[in-house]
Amino acid sequence: MQRLQAFKYELIPISEQQCQMRRFAGSCRYVFNKALAMQKDLYEQGEKKLGYAGLCKLLTEWRNSTETPWLKDAPTHPLQQTLKDLERAYANFFAKRADFVRRIPAPHPSGADAKKRSRRFFPRFKRKGQNDSFRYPDPKQIKLDQGNSRIFLPKLGWLRYRNSRGVLGVVKNVTVSQSGGKWYVSIQTAREVEQPLPRGGAVGIDMGVARFATLSNGTYYAPLNSFKRHEAALRKAQQVMSRKTKFSNNWKQAKTRVQRIHSRIGNARRDYLHKTSTAISQNHAMMCIEDLQVRNMSKSAKGNAEQPGKQVRAKSGLNKSILDQGWFEFRRQLDYKLAWNGGHLIAVPPRNSSRTCPCCGHVSADNRRTQERFACVECGFEENADVVGAINILRAGHARLACEVSGAVMPPAAGTHRSDSGAARCLA
Repeated sequence: MQRLQAFKYELIPISEQQCQMRRFAGSCRYVFNKALAMQKDLYEQGEKKLGYAGLCKLLTEWRNSTETPWLKDAPTHPLQQTLKDLERAYANFFAKRADFVRRIPAPHPSGADAKKRSRRFFPRFKRKGQNDSFRYPDPKQIKLDQGNSRIFLPKLGWLRYRNSRGVLGVVKNVTVSQSGGKWYVSIQTAREVEQPLPRGGAVGIDMGVARFATLSNGTYYAPLNSFKRHEAALRKAQQVMSRKTKFSNNWKQAKTRVQRIHSRIGNARRDYLHKTSTAISQNHAMMCIEDLQVRNMSKSAKGNAEQPGKQVRAKSGLNKSILDQGWFEFRRQLDYKLAWNGGHLIAVPPRNSSRTCPCCGHVSADNRRTQERFACVECGFEENADVVGAINILRAGHARLACEVSGAVMPPAAGTHRSDSGAARCLA
């Protein structure tokens, strides 16, 4: 079994290397935006898009042009990798891949409504300061010296990094990125590992706000609420930043403080999600989780002038709490960690999961009159509402798995999440 894994470290560059990395990231951003604008123009004119080979020919012209001679200072391979990333994103959108079809259909040249809907997940232009990064795809040009905690990258030389753990496997590519005013290096490797045997049994997970995750065996994990903990400090820092003259030195210093708080919030959330997902995945062979549509759940309730929303402020606070949990990231981590440990993840729809009695099967909104307690109006069964939801999710996951084994439902393709679409038809 081949395992692809990335090892991320904080870089310790000198001032000259920091300037070079900013220029390299800017060059990749310029090439991406220029190529994307050209592809959009060709599409609007009804012409065929350029492939990766055609874009690389244009890249050579741009590097030799008198208008953009600074592109020669950047390494060639990261620029070519940027074009490859654009080509993949552009092709995925128009090829109606599975994850794109689920969200939005491909645009059609005619029709304002189709164009308006297509802009939502169409490749977007990159902005300075947002996800500044570049990737070295050729491992032959990369040298890793773990003993001295340094790495060699073309046109940057040797860079020191904080060696928090060893790199396992053969280096495939290296990505340099900036976040919160710091530079990081992510080293992707590949190595052969033995197929692990699954440990533990099956468990259902109910996601929530009052309880971050509740297992069907009664165990639950309290929420971290990292954004809520730093919300007051973040608000104060943003207010100070808003009073500064934009792009002045004082404004840049205030912006750095805001970025540090955001970075602290994100780091705390990711650390909690990794610890929780690791603890759960190591002790269970199969996990059933809700297929939550976080984008729809966190929509604003303000409405419009004709139909104004109700309880907008309360819904806004709920939206903050939902987004503060990181449900999708938690599900993503569970998916690959279970695969590493020999297990698998099944996603089921959350409809009526906390309104269905696990004893008699009675479905009613009256079964859950409070947020915490569940009391069946038919048989009188009482339990915590989140535990009841986790039990029903586990049963729905078993039903989905039984349908796949019997052939009533086709199993999901490799690399995609399992869902319970069709399980209801199988049980009916």
